[in-house]
Amino acid sequence: MKATGIVRRIDDLGRVVIPKEIRRTLRIFEGDALEIFTDAQGGVTFKKYSPVGELAAFAEQYAEVLSSVTGKPSVICDKDHVIAAGISRKEYIGRRVSVELDDYLQEQKSYICKENDEKLYPIEGIDKVAGVVYPIVVSSEIMGAVVLLQDDEFVPANESEEKLTRAAASFLSKQMEK
Repeated sequence: MKATGIVRRIDDLGRVVIPKEIRRTLRIFEGDALEIFTDAQGGVTFKKYSPVGELAAFAEQYAEVLSSVTGKPSVICDKDHVIAAGISRKEYIGRRVSVELDDYLQEQKSYICKENDEKLYPIEGIDKVAGVVYPIVVSSEIMGAVVLLQDDEFVPANESEEKLTRAAASFLSKQMEK
């Protein structure tokens, strides 16, 4: 854990303010849910709650199947990080989603890359473009996305790859509604 040097007092209602700089850096927005953890030494840790993360093992299997059926790498992410990958797990898991992907998610828009479109790099630090992105939406709230990445040689996604990616996002949405 990294010390920030920032100290805050708890108010009479038991609240503590998380500084704006930390919220901005960690992409914590008004209304976001936080999980609270304690340790044996009396430490308290706040972690951004991810409903998609609750399905991580299941999402991992889905990403593997999607990758094997399409022959292309796939990832499933929450609003902030990759939580499942159908390929190179160590390389992808835990990486932040890019600001560009975050913009698509905020607008609840899907993305299908065509030949002359501007390329979308969905994962920070990974030099692969998105072929298809479908948001995972539950009760009109964005939870994450299913992303089918392109191989090194760009080939636009075909109709079946689009439908498989949309089906994965819809299925995960339904699982989180339960």
